[in-house]
Amino acid sequence: MATFDYDAEVAFSSAAPGYWASDDISPEDWSDFRWQLKNRVQKLEQIEQCIQLSQEERAGIMLTGTKLASAVTPHFFNLIEANNPGCPIRRQIIPQVAETFEDDTELSDPCGEDSHMPVPGLVHRYPDRVLLLVTDRCASYCRYCTRSRVVSGVGEQHLETKLEAAFEYLENSPQVRDVLLSGGDPLLLSDNRLKRILSRLRSIRHIQFVRIGSRIPIFLPQRITPELCDILKQFHPLFISIHANHPRELTTEVRDGLGRLADAGIPLGNQSVLLKGVNDSVEIQRALVHKLLLCRVKPYYLYQCDLIKGSAHLRTPIHRGLEIIEGLRGHTTGYAIPQFVIDAPGGGGKIPLNPDYVVSSDEERTLLRNYEGKEFLYPEAQELSQLLT
Repeated sequence: MATFDYDAEVAFSSAAPGYWASDDISPEDWSDFRWQLKNRVQKLEQIEQCIQLSQEERAGIMLTGTKLASAVTPHFFNLIEANNPGCPIRRQIIPQVAETFEDDTELSDPCGEDSHMPVPGLVHRYPDRVLLLVTDRCASYCRYCTRSRVVSGVGEQHLETKLEAAFEYLENSPQVRDVLLSGGDPLLLSDNRLKRILSRLRSIRHIQFVRIGSRIPIFLPQRITPELCDILKQFHPLFISIHANHPRELTTEVRDGLGRLADAGIPLGNQSVLLKGVNDSVEIQRALVHKLLLCRVKPYYLYQCDLIKGSAHLRTPIHRGLEIIEGLRGHTTGYAIPQFVIDAPGGGGKIPLNPDYVVSSDEERTLLRNYEGKEFLYPEAQELSQLLT
């Protein structure tokens, strides 16, 4: 087993031009997000020109094309280790034949979103906030995608979002104060279309703030242009949740793109998914959260992988997530520790999970343990009348 090198994982570097070194790509083209999208790696022969595929990967690419498209930006593809089937980057984006194996516990809609849609494309599960799905396309496709049933356009179900009906619903729902834009990836929309959607939401007086969930800063940092940042900062308070799973994903290009967003006054949080063979160790998670803070991103959630069809090879036991949180608590700053959650199967919402630091409790006192295993008594508050008797 290779020795874990914390300093190497936390260091920032660029993988460009990587597999495109012999293609005479100009720096201007490489830095253009349109060029990146146009030249995404999608076909088996493209992949095999660069990396040595395992039998499981080759079969996966051939068999899973009708479930979820395979597409990877050149920027992110450069992070793949050519001769390592266990590479944490390729496990996330290169299909494996295991995706074709399903069991009765897995669900096509693991978070129960379809059953909470008052209008097509708008999910209203929590009392004061909604999820608005504005596109079904992404820059690259994660093999554990929660919305693989509708994302990428190749599955049996297609995303149908009626924006005007969604806006009308929101206008008539004064309890809603928070709108999360997701999809697919909202930052894949054009500047003008994104601005129109944000402007329309901001015209609804009771909506207090808007959030965007996006993996574009990781997959396609070239998209985070000064022009995009100028648009986004017109709609404060606006929050962005990014999605990085491994410290190697945080390249110099990603760091600089996140810096532009932070300089535009946008609070940034990260949502990771706990994935087997990718980030299911305390060491990797510690390097990831420290590197996120260096990018001015607050580690927000660590998700237990949803019960997505064909995802068993990527899921970990729940206790692994608890062990990771316990391995972080007390050993790094609290700013670096995400909340471990499960999105309850079938639509119950996020359920936070924490290591058990309460040893025992009664009406008079609570016995607690700290990160070192030491125990401490905390007396429960008493009414003043009880203290005087």
